[in-house]
Amino acid sequence: GCFECCIKCLGGIPYASLIATILLYAGVALFCGCGHEALSGTVNILQTYFELTRAAGDVIDVFTMIDIFKYVIYGVAAAFFVYGILLMVEGFFTTGAIKDLYGDFKITTCGRCVSAWFIMLTYIFMLAWLGVTAFTSLPVYMYFNLWTICRNATVVDGANLCLDLRQYGIVTIGEEKKVCTTSESFIKMCDSNELNMTFHLFIVALAGAGAAVVAMVHYLMVLSANWAYVKDACRMQKYEDIKSKEEQELHDIHSTRSKERLNAYT
Repeated sequence: GCFECCIKCLGGIPYASLIATILLYAGVALFCGCGHEALSGTVNILQTYFELTRAAGDVIDVFTMIDIFKYVIYGVAAAFFVYGILLMVEGFFTTGAIKDLYGDFKITTCGRCVSAWFIMLTYIFMLAWLGVTAFTSLPVYMYFNLWTICRNATVVDGANLCLDLRQYGIVTIGEEKKVCTTSESFIKMCDSNELNMTFHLFIVALAGAGAAVVAMVHYLMVLSANWAYVKDACRMQKYEDIKSKEEQELHDIHSTRSKERLNAYT
């Protein structure tokens, strides 16, 4: 009845793919959401405390790069939302195929090609997310240095520590943009919640990128296992077909000989 139907539906859910999809969505959401807000906070910090302004014309400066990164985040969020759905659908079809293969279902060559394509694509995305994770660690390192300077400025009396943006390639060598512990803007920046919030947002974005890498690895394991199961099941299906064909041929030969003996006796 209804209970058996529910058990059958629950048995057809690809739980491994479901866990990987949830992990992927969580990682992408953390990376995109926190990364976008952290970039917005970085713009405010650069404009307020480092007195940086946008370059006029079509010159590519740090603000233009931040805007490009924001658009990249929009694309990443949309692309992996769709990709997670595709992998989940593939998991449902593969799970149903494996469960039904020993009955009347037969895997097509197209299905195996789609599984192999997803494995290759997921591997490429895993490498891409590794690069994103490494790239996201750079602003975390920069903000950690800034946070350390703020902390040491309150501990060491009379210390004159400075942070020069030229060290990180944010401004050109000829343009000097730095703040020191003796300046009023530096004290305001350290006392504001904006610096602390932006720093922690970048940390959460880094954790989200790491979660996306783990999700890609999980997907690779699931897709590889499904591919192996489907390939083995296809071989078994071919073996069953050959065996059935041979049994039918033996049956036909036996029937033919029986008829010949009966005719000879008659």
